[in-house]
Amino acid sequence: MNPADMGQGLGQSFGFGDLGSAMSTLIISGLGAAIFLYGKKQASLKPLVAGLVLSALPFFVTSLLVLWLSTGACLGGLYAWTRGD
Repeated sequence: MNPADMGQGLGQSFGFGDLGSAMSTLIISGLGAAIFLYGKKQASLKPLVAGLVLSALPFFVTSLLVLWLSTGACLGGLYAWTRGD
């Protein structure tokens, strides 16, 4: 095995580009799961939908910038949507 290839890391074998991508995916999906569970417990459709979107978002978006901007837009939309209640 070539010593230069040893630095590839575990993340690349799972399809993540690097550690930043893997951590971003984990954080955003975890946040989505927490919001989803909150919406389920409160029987509220708004956080339930936002949680599902945030949980699925990292599977469809490959750019980190777009992923974080989409996450911010989703959380901002949830805030604006629930502010009227």
